[in-house]
Amino acid sequence: MPELPEVENVRLGLTKLIVGKTVAQVGTDWEKILVGGLALFQTALAGATVTGIDRRGKYLLIRFGALTIVSHLRMEGKYQLAPTVDTPKPRFLHVWFTFTDGSQLRYLDMRKFGRMQLVTTGEETKAVAGLAKMGPEPTAATFDLKAFKAALAKRKAPIKSVILDQTVVAGVGNIYADETLWLARINPEQPANTLSARAVKALHDAIIAELQKAITLGGTSVHSFVDADGHRGAMQDQLHVYDREGTPCDRCGTTIVKIKVGQRGTHYCPHCQPKRG
Repeated sequence: MPELPEVENVRLGLTKLIVGKTVAQVGTDWEKILVGGLALFQTALAGATVTGIDRRGKYLLIRFGALTIVSHLRMEGKYQLAPTVDTPKPRFLHVWFTFTDGSQLRYLDMRKFGRMQLVTTGEETKAVAGLAKMGPEPTAATFDLKAFKAALAKRKAPIKSVILDQTVVAGVGNIYADETLWLARINPEQPANTLSARAVKALHDAIIAELQKAITLGGTSVHSFVDADGHRGAMQDQLHVYDREGTPCDRCGTTIVKIKVGQRGTHYCPHCQPKRG
């Protein structure tokens, strides 16, 4: 699943590609992706101009003035801009927005899990439950250390499961959970409420730094991720533990292992990340 850095890079790409374009027609061959159905999207968006693209956590917010498409890519969703409607159609194309200049924004989704919901701009949190409960963005300005510490103190669950909870901090997924826990030297199974103040700060700072680094490097392309320009990210070359089971730890040389935490594949170094207490 694309995590915050990947979705942010999609946002940056789409901003360059489609802001200012006007929709002529909306089409789909898998209507379930469009919450409310094709007719709703076609009626509301025909003649509407893309005014901007925002992001909240892993959600894209495609603005059309008074209306917004809330788009979640889920496991495999991706956007591409075709220069013309006659450009050969790729596999897994399920939704398309044809613009008045003849270009076409295409949404591809191998698993068809992604969803688009049309809402009134400014009422996204009322209409989309995931946005209503979303935690803070992981930036120095918005991710408060004291609030993070208080949230962890209430949770007995493994720390990895807690930081994957989007109500605690927005945008962290499986890749960056593993990476930030390695950077902070915290065992992924450590109960969240047993972390020391020093460990909480180390994790807080690692989340901010690692996600910003991943944004700068274009995201992680360990599986199928590409941005709106079709480019792969470079963050996969900087990963220390994710998808590296059986290889030596970059810090101490101990073999990285893979376990399950909350039904999620989890990678860590047994030496650098011992379970404490």
